[in-house]
Amino acid sequence: MGKIIGIGNALVDILARLTRDELLGEMGLPKGGMTLIDEAQQLRLQACMEGLPVNQSSGGSAGNTILALAHLGNEVGFVGKIGNDALGRFYADCLRSAGIEARLLRCDLPTGVANTFISPDGERTFGTCLGAAATLQPGDITPALFEDVETAHIEGYLVQNHDLMEAICQTAMEAGTMLSLDLASYNVVASDLAFFHHLVQDYIDIVFANEEEACAFTGEKDPLKALRQIAAMKCLAVVKLGSKGASVRLGNEEAMAEARKMPVVDTTAAGDFFAGGFLHALTKGASLQDCLNFGTLLAGHIIGVVGTKLPEETWKEIRKNEKMKR
Repeated sequence: MGKIIGIGNALVDILARLTRDELLGEMGLPKGGMTLIDEAQQLRLQACMEGLPVNQSSGGSAGNTILALAHLGNEVGFVGKIGNDALGRFYADCLRSAGIEARLLRCDLPTGVANTFISPDGERTFGTCLGAAATLQPGDITPALFEDVETAHIEGYLVQNHDLMEAICQTAMEAGTMLSLDLASYNVVASDLAFFHHLVQDYIDIVFANEEEACAFTGEKDPLKALRQIAAMKCLAVVKLGSKGASVRLGNEEAMAEARKMPVVDTTAAGDFFAGGFLHALTKGASLQDCLNFGTLLAGHIIGVVGTKLPEETWKEIRKNEKMKR
């Protein structure tokens, strides 16, 4: 099993549970989306969160996927940028304690924060202040980052820096590293559609999208038709369908899986953990159907807790069930 690295925004998740969705409108955040905010807006959001129950954990889309892969026993690393501050130290400690090789760069800006608002129905909405994470630049991407790396999983939020994404994809391709891309958020895809198409057509081997992202990427409202349009770009395409499960297509092979019937507490990282489970099974040579099944297994577990911390007993059960199926 080859090494897998994640490349993305190194963010600390500040998770707040909402009692009513109206607060999202008051904060100017579209429900279910990701909105980039500046430091002044960050202060306003902090004021809005006063009195709400909050949790803190390491986050970022690619970081969450790598966290899941680490718990499954994979050799993993993460590339990102943090600040020289308490949150940066917290983030680095979280990676190391999970067994993730922390390939972290540092700068003088504050460590990025993903303010994550959990609606009563479990949907999550992000107001993200990137801080140090936004200073990851093309010059930071070196061939050494991809030595002995089989797969690099990239989050779509980085697409807002075109030069950085080109550097990542070019350097990985020259190293013979497989590239996996999570489209990240429907509004990010819609705002930079041509560049997303360029990346998938010219570089990407595996594409993960949820139903809204697949629609934004293809213009097709039918998720199955959207799946097939993405796969026609010569990649392995995965469309996550929330409570309806997930589908995958590679060439002429197609499979679907139902979602696990679990109580929804918080959908934060559900797609990220799905990607972790799918990639774990894929690297072990599992069938597309089994890759989907393992992805939905992890997603089903993570929506039952707030944030990204599953109890170790749950991880043991997941690993045990996997071994029994070999």
